[in-house]
Amino acid sequence: QVQLVESGGGSVQAGGSLRLSCAASSNTGCMNWFRQAPGKEREGVAGIWTVSGGTYYADSVKGRFTISQDNAKKTFDLQMNSLKAEDTAMYYCAAQAQWPCTLRVGDVTYWGQGTQVTVSS
Repeated sequence: QVQLVESGGGSVQAGGSLRLSCAASSNTGCMNWFRQAPGKEREGVAGIWTVSGGTYYADSVKGRFTISQDNAKKTFDLQMNSLKAEDTAMYYCAAQAQWPCTLRVGDVTYWGQGTQVTVSS
C-alpha cells in the first residue's frame, strides 16, 4: 500500500502563492493532485507521469500551477501562483497505478488525507 501525506496548505490573499508537497512511500505510474470545494465534485488539477516526467493540467490552473517531482525524495510538489478565490478547496495527492495517466477520480488507486487551501479576496 502506498502512503501519501500532503502538507503546505494554508490561507493566502488572492494573487499570492502556496507550495503543496506530497510525500509518497513509493512511486506509482502517475501522481496527481485533485481538489474538492464544498458542494462540488472532486476534480483533477494536475498530474505527472513518473517515468517520463511529463505533466498535464486542468485548463483552470494551466499557466498558474506547476507540478514537479523529486525521485530521490519521493515527493511531488504543486507550486500554486496567482491564486484566486475559486482555488479554495481541499487538495488531495493521489496515486494512479498504471499508464495511461488520467485526472479521473475513478482511476485513482491511493489517496492522501488532504490539505486545505483558502484564498481570500
